[in-house]
Amino acid sequence: MEVTNVMEYEAIAKQKLPKMVYDYYASGAEDQWTLAENRNAFSRILFRPRILIDVSNIDMSTMVLGFKISMPIMIAPTAMQKMAHPEETNAGEYATARAASAAGTIMTLSSWATSSVEEVASTGPGIRFFQLYVYKDRNVVAQLVRRAERAGFKAIALTVDTPRLGRREADIKNRFTLPPFLTLKNFEGLDLGKMDEANDSGLASYVAGQIDRTLSWKDVKWLQTITSLPILVKGVITAEDARVAVQAGAAGIIVSNHGARQLDYVPATIMALEEVVKAVQGRIPVFLDGGVRRGTDVFKALALGASGIFIGRPVVFSLAAEGETGVRKVLQMLRDEFELTMALSGCRNLKEITRDHIVTDWDLPHPRTLPRL
Repeated sequence: MEVTNVMEYEAIAKQKLPKMVYDYYASGAEDQWTLAENRNAFSRILFRPRILIDVSNIDMSTMVLGFKISMPIMIAPTAMQKMAHPEETNAGEYATARAASAAGTIMTLSSWATSSVEEVASTGPGIRFFQLYVYKDRNVVAQLVRRAERAGFKAIALTVDTPRLGRREADIKNRFTLPPFLTLKNFEGLDLGKMDEANDSGLASYVAGQIDRTLSWKDVKWLQTITSLPILVKGVITAEDARVAVQAGAAGIIVSNHGARQLDYVPATIMALEEVVKAVQGRIPVFLDGGVRRGTDVFKALALGASGIFIGRPVVFSLAAEGETGVRKVLQMLRDEFELTMALSGCRNLKEITRDHIVTDWDLPHPRTLPRL
């Protein structure tokens, strides 16, 4: 059966993948309220399309940190992609890198990738960002950042919402651990590439042992002393932290709740977005990840002030279903849907997408239902 939207890949992935692997990718923290809300919140934003505008030419291209990309749809960092796609060649992150490059967009490589920064760079040209977890051993961090720089990565996406790993009950039940034939390739030479079996989640134990809980804003400053790469702060969902991020010299913010995998009952990222956008006052770009599955979602994020969005789970699910071809299709489907949404809303380029093109639950006055006669 032909896949006609991004969501359909999840069911295919569920059939194909071992339960432990599917659950790792699909689940959220605790009650998974935020997991559902990341999606549901989009449906509370409606369109106000403008008509009779010549939409015969639509330009979706944009600049991100000075790099021109074909569309404001980018690939978020997702860990251990070879679990989804353990092929002999062109597996996991290799396939994702090629698909992103072919689509003319940015891939963010996870610190916990099953392919190294050098391996991903070897796939050919492309604009790539590197997602960073800060380990207790700062020499490891400095070394990793330098390797990413040398491999031609263009920015660091610093994850700031994970001093400890969120409670993901599926991983606890499944005793999640990295399959024995895989390693966290960026840490292979440092004896940090393997994950021990644990009596709960192997990843939670790994994080507790390795990731620095003391991480604070001063470390964002420290990171700027060891790299000239722009730093995106990933995991900001309040105005207060957005303002501090600007003061700390961040090059951009990614509004993210870690795919609803960290603190449950935080708002959907699309609900937190406008607060963050207003707080930064245009000083740095704001991006969004979490729950984007349709071109309409992309438009809504941009109408609320995002400069672009990142997709995570759709990448691993399409990778599981069809490898590189699947990831290419996801990017193409979102691109086509977004272009159609722009045309039907009367927007010919990204600058023409405004707050007036949408109406939200929280806009006053509330659109009243007609009074009963």
